[in-house]
Amino acid sequence: MTNERAQQPLLIVEDDLSLQKQLKWSLDRFESVVADDVASAVLQFRRHSPAVVTMDLGLPPDADSVSEGFKCLEKLLELDPNAKVIVLTGQNDQDNALRAIRMGAYDFLAKPVDPDVLALTVERAYRLYELQQENRRLQTLQQTDALGGLVTRDPGMQRICRSIEKVAPSNATVLLLGESGTGKELLAQGLHDTSKRKGRFVAINCAAIPETLLESELFGYEKGAFTGASKTTIGKIETANGGTLMLDEIGDLPMSLQAKLLRFLQERTIERVGGRQEIAIDVRIVGATHQDLRRQIADGRFREDLYYRLAEIVLDIPPLRQRVGDAVLLTHAFLRRYATEQRRPVMSLSDDAIRALEAYQWPGNVRELQNLVKRATIMADDSRLTGEDLGLAAPPKGEEAELASLDLRSVREKAERGAVVAALARTDGNVARTAEILGVSRPTLYDLMSRLQIK
Repeated sequence: MTNERAQQPLLIVEDDLSLQKQLKWSLDRFESVVADDVASAVLQFRRHSPAVVTMDLGLPPDADSVSEGFKCLEKLLELDPNAKVIVLTGQNDQDNALRAIRMGAYDFLAKPVDPDVLALTVERAYRLYELQQENRRLQTLQQTDALGGLVTRDPGMQRICRSIEKVAPSNATVLLLGESGTGKELLAQGLHDTSKRKGRFVAINCAAIPETLLESELFGYEKGAFTGASKTTIGKIETANGGTLMLDEIGDLPMSLQAKLLRFLQERTIERVGGRQEIAIDVRIVGATHQDLRRQIADGRFREDLYYRLAEIVLDIPPLRQRVGDAVLLTHAFLRRYATEQRRPVMSLSDDAIRALEAYQWPGNVRELQNLVKRATIMADDSRLTGEDLGLAAPPKGEEAELASLDLRSVREKAERGAVVAALARTDGNVARTAEILGVSRPTLYDLMSRLQIK
């Protein structure tokens, strides 16, 4: 039983003393208070704010018993419309039971009530109440989000959102820095959506396109510019005219294209590959990278003049492990989305799942979290997810944690798992490129993934 349930006990409204005792005995797993008429039920409800109520619809036993039952139901739901009231009725009283449901009762059971059925109904009512309370809390939190679609309550991320809202009306070039999977594209989309630009938002991953094709992807090409160029094709820059172009992983842009991009940023005109005509373009550029561009400049791999053209506004996106409370908040948001997609009941998190989410370092950031939640939504047997369902172990406590930290095998496996997951996140799951980054062969990487249970 949760702490919230202990604070919000079960209210049993029944005027028959023997039935009161039977109900309390049947529901002894719940902390309960009793009332025997409308006045005492209202008093107990105000005093204890119960989440769930069982109520005899026929109280008190007199000529106007039915109206008294409805009067009690109406008063309790006025005090808390979210309370789950289970009405108990006679065998032939279905019409009144249905009327109670229409008034807002959660469920009805006919007397004599099976104790196991009653206990199960009460348990389900508690679970629904808790889920709805949690959903309302999360919705309230999300109403303060600075950018639509971004779920956060971390002060650092909220400052970034406010900065984007300030920058959006201008034409300033923005550079987003941060690890892979931190939501840079979502922020770039938010920047575009809150701006006054009427054109499209277009994103291109500079690391995902071969160098030989990247120039024509960006600038387009004229018919006959090269073998296979059977028609004139516009590039991403021209497609985004009037809108926003996000150059993701701009740190991987080849030096030859860096010079051409710099010229575009200075002149705001392009020439398609194989063409001679200058085309004026009005587009905002948003650069994004997980790399240290200043180090790349020092190593001669990135142009300093291009960096300063891109870095009119620089925003550092914190990794998920540094965002206070966001792992749990995002998990709830993803659970709602994937439960709807998979047509499953709304899911909640156990205490050990919450501890595991908060303790994990998230080398793959939000992208890794999203994948874990989607898998858990599909595979979990119960609607209350555990750390095991998410593939995460809750952190040990006290002396156990001290001993666990001395386990060299666990330390090595944790480090290996973190490196593999981070590399997979960086390459969007491309095994060949991940193996290259890690300096191992593909068969070795597959063996590692199998041993570390990484899918």
